[in-house]
Amino acid sequence: MTDRLFYKNLRMKNILVLLVASIITISCGSSKNVGTKKNTGSKTVAKTENLRKLDSKFDGKVSKSIDNMLKDAEKYIGTPYKFGGNTSSGFDCSGFTVKVFEENDFKLPRRSSDQAEAGEKIDIKEVKPGDLLFFATAGGSRVSHVGIVHDIGTDGEVKFIHASTSKGVMISSLNEKYWNNAFLHAQRVL
Repeated sequence: MTDRLFYKNLRMKNILVLLVASIITISCGSSKNVGTKKNTGSKTVAKTENLRKLDSKFDGKVSKSIDNMLKDAEKYIGTPYKFGGNTSSGFDCSGFTVKVFEENDFKLPRRSSDQAEAGEKIDIKEVKPGDLLFFATAGGSRVSHVGIVHDIGTDGEVKFIHASTSKGVMISSLNEKYWNNAFLHAQRVL
């Protein structure tokens, strides 16, 4: 009877470890290289092309309050990823956005899926620094990652600052295949 209980507890521990690992993997995306799989569908290709040839309507002007917020976000570059983290010792993606916006007197919901409902949904061509970008890093259409638009290049390249699982707080580009394929939508909350 003791052996049976031992193995049952061992199985439960293994299941718990797998569950926690799964949550961490899908909670916030990363910029690490992902294995490429051949996609013959035109939807992904069209999405990539549309974002790369983005005809941004951003005029290059940023308000002082947005500029201050982005400077606050930049000071955390290099801070490690920490599941459930929302302090300078470690952030997950939504903890990072909550902290940065909070430092600038704006309250966001804690979860990225709830943040995706805050404010107003906007077309990617309308984004400007300070807007939020949402991603489905586990595939499908469920929001699992968020970042803050950092800047938009003269060629329309959208860069965003976020807490990735692999490198912590960093700046990435929507032109990166991983992020481009995972992109869902943008929200304006300010």
